[in-house]
Amino acid sequence: MARSSPRKKSAVNYKEEHDEPAKKPSAASKALASLTSAAAKIRAKPATKRKADDDEAAEAKPAVTGGQPKKRKTGKTKEEDAMPLSDRTAVSSLKKAMYIGAHVSAAGGRFHAVANGTTPPITSEAKDLFMSGCSHHGYKAAEHALPHGSYLVNLAQSDPAKATQAYNAFVDDLTRCEQLGIKLYNFHPGSTLGDSRDAAIGRIAAQLNKSHKATSSVITVLENMAGAGNVIGSTWEDLRDIIALVDDKSRVGVCIDTCHAFAAGHDMRTPEAFAKTLGEFRKIVGIKYLKAFHLNDSKAPFASNRDLHANIGTGFLGLRAFHSVMNEDSFCGMPMVLETPIDKKDNKGKSIEDKQVWADEIKLLESLIGMDADSEEFAALEKKLQAQGAAERQRIQDQVDKKGAKGGAKKAAGAKKKTKNADTDDENDQA
Repeated sequence: MARSSPRKKSAVNYKEEHDEPAKKPSAASKALASLTSAAAKIRAKPATKRKADDDEAAEAKPAVTGGQPKKRKTGKTKEEDAMPLSDRTAVSSLKKAMYIGAHVSAAGGRFHAVANGTTPPITSEAKDLFMSGCSHHGYKAAEHALPHGSYLVNLAQSDPAKATQAYNAFVDDLTRCEQLGIKLYNFHPGSTLGDSRDAAIGRIAAQLNKSHKATSSVITVLENMAGAGNVIGSTWEDLRDIIALVDDKSRVGVCIDTCHAFAAGHDMRTPEAFAKTLGEFRKIVGIKYLKAFHLNDSKAPFASNRDLHANIGTGFLGLRAFHSVMNEDSFCGMPMVLETPIDKKDNKGKSIEDKQVWADEIKLLESLIGMDADSEEFAALEKKLQAQGAAERQRIQDQVDKKGAKGGAKKAAGAKKKTKNADTDDENDQA
């Protein structure tokens, strides 16, 4: 299970030139310097084009939730993986209690659960290691761990056999959470698969009610979606209607993914837009149901219904939106999970993950707490990050424009054909 918590990390060597050597660089400028370096490495050897750039379903990467077995790591590799990436910030030292982490992969088995129907039970050794790890690092699993359910589980499934399989995988995850003392479990609501929205929502709620009766404490957290295809959850009304049918309201909540929200038409780019979107959520869903965040910028433009995550500040959403999130009092204490891109090419051309990107983004987000958004410091951050993502934004914008033009031409051709048929009918009537 993936989880998010602030982790204990060793110092990062931030390097940036200054005209005044005696002046101490701010946390924001140090984070940006490291982010810039990491971004340069990623841009130097771009990854091959993936289908995941084309639709929301393809964004589901089993590796995130426990992928296929990997080769055994050497002692050296294990030591490198265990090395802290930066100093851990004490939340008590922040002006607002924001718990920021990243969506990291966990070894093991939800991918296999969908394929095989079962996974090995959690061993007492694994449970003890998790508990001791949380204790050692000062994590409160009940409050700040946020496992992500398998993307392949569809609680809206209408086929009886597939619905049973989805339910079994889902409730198995909830049981594992309870064994580990985890209280929040994030999942994608599901797809209608062509059925009516109301019927699909009814099935999702029914599965949740059944799973709540089979377990005792885990809060099932619905994630909002970008709106591609038949996916449920892109509107606040979808989430509201599912919650309305859940019997035990204390066992259900919502996780807002900032990229998904933006792609679905919920704007947050300015303080005014952010206030409007949050106000709509309060009115339609209810702020009491908000339990967590997935923090992602968007490679795709507003209301594009494309689920393409970008690094913080480099996408169409922009840094100002994250400044609003990090300074909203009602979000304090919630787990905030980064799911931003960290893939790059090594010197052999192999795709690898650079988790330093996450460490630097956590520092960047922390630096936004209490920062004056009208200051020169913020303006410099915003400008530099936007420049980093300019090429990728343009690439995706071109795709969206091309698709829109193609759709417009097709629509115009259809209208022209319809008009021609109508004229023919008129001629026949006159004859």
